[in-house]
Amino acid sequence: MGIAGSAPGLTDLRALLAALDPAVDPVPKRFIHVSHDRARERMAEALMMFREDEGTTLIVDVTEDDRSGDRMLWACITLRVQSSLTAVGMMAAVSAALAKRGIPCNPVSAFLHDHIFVPWDRRDEALDALSHLTP
Repeated sequence: MGIAGSAPGLTDLRALLAALDPAVDPVPKRFIHVSHDRARERMAEALMMFREDEGTTLIVDVTEDDRSGDRMLWACITLRVQSSLTAVGMMAAVSAALAKRGIPCNPVSAFLHDHIFVPWDRRDEALDALSHLTP
């Protein structure tokens, strides 16, 4: 896929909210912070990578063996509506719906879809909140 001249997908907020179609990935995720050198070694396993001055943040799948410990587990909720990178208001509406229930969220926008990371143990509640969003 080449670079498009304009971002594909919906931009109308009412249409976006009506078609969110959220789905939870069954595998929990972790946010990890590593050095830039270490990030290169772990790129193959990363769902997402973001480089900051202090190091690189990776989002990775958590294996059964790695589910214990004190690091927080996150659920990835994919909003399966095809949203445009230029859409205005959808992520604000999603974040507000989750905030009303006290659910923290970390949104990630990819080229075709948006993804919301919520605490693993609150994923069902987050889905319920999203299902009650109205256009």
